[in-house]
Amino acid sequence: MTRMRRITSVVLGISTIYALSVLAGLGPAALAAEKPVIVGASISLNGAYARTGEYQKRGYEMWVEDVNARGGLFGRKIELKYYDDKSNPNEAAKLYERLITVDKVDLLLGPYSSPVTKAAAPIAEKYKIPMVSTGAADQAIFRQGFKYIFQTYTPENFYMDGVLEMASKAGYKTMAAVNEDTVFAKGTAEGGIAKAKQLGIDVVFREAYAKGVKDVSGIILKAKAKNPDIFLGGSYLPDSTLLVRQAKELDFNPRVYVFSVGPGLPDFGKNLAKDSDYVFGPSQWEPTLKLPGAQEFADRYKKKYGDEAAYHAAGGYGAGQILEAGIRKAGSADREKVREALAALDTMTIFGAYKVEAGGLQVKKIMYMTQWLNGKREVVWPENVATAKPILKAPAWKERK
Repeated sequence: MTRMRRITSVVLGISTIYALSVLAGLGPAALAAEKPVIVGASISLNGAYARTGEYQKRGYEMWVEDVNARGGLFGRKIELKYYDDKSNPNEAAKLYERLITVDKVDLLLGPYSSPVTKAAAPIAEKYKIPMVSTGAADQAIFRQGFKYIFQTYTPENFYMDGVLEMASKAGYKTMAAVNEDTVFAKGTAEGGIAKAKQLGIDVVFREAYAKGVKDVSGIILKAKAKNPDIFLGGSYLPDSTLLVRQAKELDFNPRVYVFSVGPGLPDFGKNLAKDSDYVFGPSQWEPTLKLPGAQEFADRYKKKYGDEAAYHAAGGYGAGQILEAGIRKAGSADREKVREALAALDTMTIFGAYKVEAGGLQVKKIMYMTQWLNGKREVVWPENVATAKPILKAPAWKERK
């Protein structure tokens, strides 16, 4: 054999091995030269959403670790590139511009909260880069005709359905509703008000308060004067905690307390101790749900971080799974192909079902209702997944031990 033929044979052999490796889906060690798929995100690590932002980041990072441990996607590692948006919508918009134009990310995951996502979504749309929106429940974001934004969460107008259906069956007829004056919190309260009216529950008081409020005693006293059966709050962790503390201080005793976000977090129970009992809270996810991989995720999360997994962490992981499914369906990380795949995708994650309509609005994932009982968050609705029976008449503060 001539020298030239030997060289040709070696080159062809290497080419064949490489091609077979790609087809076989060998991992990053075998294909170290392959460029990673860079996924960009802004994350709230400071500011009002720092706690939930950290949980979401942990979910993202666990997903990245798992994908890479399986050999990546088509032999390419996933690399997560993120910056701290400080819970500031304007900062997030700038950071997504930077991720796209400077860092040259391939695809995007969303920030935490509806206000921050509302600012970030148009940037992804402008540059035509698919974004799986993780921490945003405001349906208005997904009704603007966007083609590159895809919702993971159940929309906010369904958050309060479970508790209001139970309260209506218990014979309750009046409700006071308050909310932080931000997009998601307002939407949650308005969704609850619409559901209450549908059930024949009279809304006797309605008021909003500023983000970052330190005193809601005036609102509590006005709501107390109306003597409502139900006290509903469109809130996050800090303000839902504040509402409960000042309700106790001012001896405000509705039969049902329900707040968004806050009661779905372990810190709600830590912050309020026994005072968290009887409070209802909608939840996007709980580890007890019979979803594929949910319990395994929860166990691994607790072992890794020492905390119970909140739904925000599971949402981060589930959003990663959705993006991964889109890439696999597309056959590559090509942006337009991934966009088409995400628009058509119908799949299940540890976080629940995913399917969107035009505009990226989530239409398949359901909501759950939890209640704090004896210092533990229990699923109480729907009945078929409940871990405890709801208590629909909270004892008056002076009657509690």
